[in-house]
Amino acid sequence: MVSSRQGFPSWISAASATRVDFEGNADNMLKTAHDDSTTQKPKAVADVNLSFEERAFSAAGAAFISAIIVNPLDVAKTRLQAQAAGVPYKTCFETNTMFPDMRSSQSCSRLVVGSEPLCPPECHRYTGTLDVFYKVIRQEGFARLWRGTNASLALAVPTVGIYMPCYDIFRDSMEEFTTNNAPTLTPYVPLVAGVFARSLACISCYPIELARTRMQAFKETKSGIKPAGVWKTLVGVINPVTSTNCIQNLQNYRILWTGLSSQLARDVPFSAICWATLEPIRRKLLVSVGDEAGAGSILGANFAAGFVAGSIAAAVTCPLDVAKTRRQIEKDPVKSLKMTTRQTLREIWRDGGMKGLLAGLGPRVGRTGPSVGIVVSFYEVVKFALHYRHEDHE
Repeated sequence: MVSSRQGFPSWISAASATRVDFEGNADNMLKTAHDDSTTQKPKAVADVNLSFEERAFSAAGAAFISAIIVNPLDVAKTRLQAQAAGVPYKTCFETNTMFPDMRSSQSCSRLVVGSEPLCPPECHRYTGTLDVFYKVIRQEGFARLWRGTNASLALAVPTVGIYMPCYDIFRDSMEEFTTNNAPTLTPYVPLVAGVFARSLACISCYPIELARTRMQAFKETKSGIKPAGVWKTLVGVINPVTSTNCIQNLQNYRILWTGLSSQLARDVPFSAICWATLEPIRRKLLVSVGDEAGAGSILGANFAAGFVAGSIAAAVTCPLDVAKTRRQIEKDPVKSLKMTTRQTLREIWRDGGMKGLLAGLGPRVGRTGPSVGIVVSFYEVVKFALHYRHEDHE
C-alpha cells in the first residue's frame, strides 16, 4: 500500500494538510512528514480529484447498507411518533384459534364484560421500542420491520448520493477559499457545507421521504392485501386534490412536498451539528493513532466520529423530527397544506408536553448514530479504494 506517511493513506494526508483546527492553527503534521520523504512515490490522485460520479457511487453504496440495517429502528421511531400524534394502533393479538369466542393474548390479558371482550388500555398502545418490535413481529410478521425499505433505499441512495459528494465539494472549495482569505472562518466550513448540501438533497428527494413515512406509519387493516408501494402511496396522496384544471393540478402537486419546511427545519440543524462535531473528532482520532494507523484504525475513527456526531445531532433535533412525522401523516389535504412547523410544535407541546416532543427519541438516536457511522466510514473506504485504483493506472 502506497502512503504519504506510514499508516496514513495519501488521500487522508492530502486532506489533513490543508485543514485548520478549531483554534485556527494550521495542522501541518502530515505535511511535514510528507516533505521529509523525498524518496516516496508522489501521490497521483488526491481525494479532492475524485469525480462527482465516483463520490456518488461511494455514498450510494454506504446508504444502501445503512438503510437495510437500521430500517427496523426507523419503523419503531415512526410508529411511536405516529401514535403520539393520535394514529390508533390496536396492539392486542389473538392466539386461540380453536375457540374464537374465548380469544386470548400473550401480550395482555382480556377482560370479558357480558359477551364483549375488552382489552386493557395498554393493549392499544406501544410502550417503547422493544414493544414495537415484539408486537409488529407477532401481529404483522417479521418482514414488517423492513416495511418501507424499498422507499428507504429509493430515498437513501439518491439523497446520500447527492448529499455526501456535495458536502465534500462544498467543504473543499470553501476551505481552500477561507484558508487563503479568512483563516478564522475555516473552522465553520463543515457546518456551512453540511447545511447547503443537506438542503439540496432534501428538496430533490422529498416526495420519496413522504411516501416512506406514510408506509411505515400506517398498518394494513385488510388481510391478504399487499401493502401499497412508493408509487401507489404517492398516487394516494395526490388523488384527493386532483381536478380537471391542469394549472390547478400543478399547484396541487405541491402536496408531495407537504412537511418540507419541517424536514428542512430538522435536517439543516442536524447536518450543521453533525458535521461541526464529526470533523474535529475524526481529525483528533486520526492524529491520535499516529504511525500505528492502518485501514482498520481509519475505518474505526470514521465510524466512531460518525456515531457520536449522529447521536448528538439526532437527540438535539428530535422535536423537529416529531413535527415532520406529524405533518407527513396528516391525511386531510387541506389541513396538511396549511400546517406550519411552528404550529405543529405548539400542537405537540399542548397535547403531550416534553414527552410528546421527544416521542421516538430512543429509536431515533439508536438508528441515526450507527447510520451516520456506517455511511461515513463506508464512504471514506470506497473513496480510498477508488483513489488507489487511480494510482494503479498511473
